[in-house]
Amino acid sequence: MATSTVLEFMRQTAENEALRQQLEALLGVGDGNISSESELDAEESAALSGDRAPIVAEFAAQQGFQFSAEDLIIVVDAFQKLQAGALSDAEFAAMMGAPVGQVTTPKTRSSANRITRFLKKTYLGLDS
Repeated sequence: MATSTVLEFMRQTAENEALRQQLEALLGVGDGNISSESELDAEESAALSGDRAPIVAEFAAQQGFQFSAEDLIIVVDAFQKLQAGALSDAEFAAMMGAPVGQVTTPKTRSSANRITRFLKKTYLGLDS
């Protein structure tokens, strides 16, 4: 799923200084670290969701991360909605690729909860 590629690209901005610096130059705002909700500031979100989205998607493709500007906007929007409380953990997990409509038994509910916790911890920096 393309959103997982976006998330991986975003995560790499915390680990790869050269990538982070290039992204910072492309965005013209922030520090280039967009690895988690806590690192993605309002100016970076606006740039990634606006006219810079196609440029960032093209840059990411040159780095080996294939996704569209629309995929990038979906992930950034989901981060913003989750942070604002407008999106539940389950809705966030579903948007990021967890099975939708399959959370009906304790086993699948547990799997969905694990996915949600993983996504929140890995990509949002949250420990809940």
